[in-house]
Amino acid sequence: MPVSVHAETRRLTQEQFAEVAYEVMGHVFQIHSELGRFFREEIYHNEIARRCGGLARVPIEVWHGGFRKFYYPDLLVGQGAVFELKTVRNLNERHRGQLLQYLLLADLAHGKLVNIRSELVEHEFVNTMLTTSKRTSFTVDASGWDASEPGALEVQDTAVALLRDLGTGLGVGLYDEALTHLLGGENSVLQRVEVHRDGRPIGSQTARLVAPAIAFKTTAIPEHNLQRMEDHLRRFLNHTRLTTILWINVRPEIVTFKTLHSESA
Repeated sequence: MPVSVHAETRRLTQEQFAEVAYEVMGHVFQIHSELGRFFREEIYHNEIARRCGGLARVPIEVWHGGFRKFYYPDLLVGQGAVFELKTVRNLNERHRGQLLQYLLLADLAHGKLVNIRSELVEHEFVNTMLTTSKRTSFTVDASGWDASEPGALEVQDTAVALLRDLGTGLGVGLYDEALTHLLGGENSVLQRVEVHRDGRPIGSQTARLVAPAIAFKTTAIPEHNLQRMEDHLRRFLNHTRLTTILWINVRPEIVTFKTLHSESA
């Protein structure tokens, strides 16, 4: 797998992680009591890492073809417990998704979100049973894909190769960034398209184009929400000069490719 964690790691059991988390949270509560809640994240990162013997900001290197990116989890303890430390008003889904992505990239099972800005320390577990092997063994559904569209075969081949390397379950932002790079780079792929209503322009919107008037869109929508997403994509399509959206939906066990045409195409 083209992912490298720049530290030694091991997959902890639930019991092993619980022991590590108990120790780390003891330090967190003590530091919150001593330092209060208004310092920068880096201050807490460094002090917690020092007290629990963990590694702060361990690089995770991701690459595929000419694409390369680094991620930096806040704290790795006991070689297999990842802690993401925040100084925010409240923890939210974006924070949970961020920690989950770190776990999946490192092929680890257990992590914990910790918010030190709140009056009382806010903390919650993030766990996953997905392994790298499972995430790279997905099924491809291209039954609704029009391979004759310009750029469609390149998009499909590039996306499948990328996902076979990195696996499913990661953030759409990573897939978009990688595909944009692999399909020509931002200067070529990211284009402004005019938005119209009743034949008059009302502004412009950035889209990812693989050919003139043909965009691609990556999502990670559960099956029960696919029709709603398709409805909105068609509305987007029908209010721009685009003729086609090449839609890639990535779920843990299945990757679906579907071609959407505008009503005027």
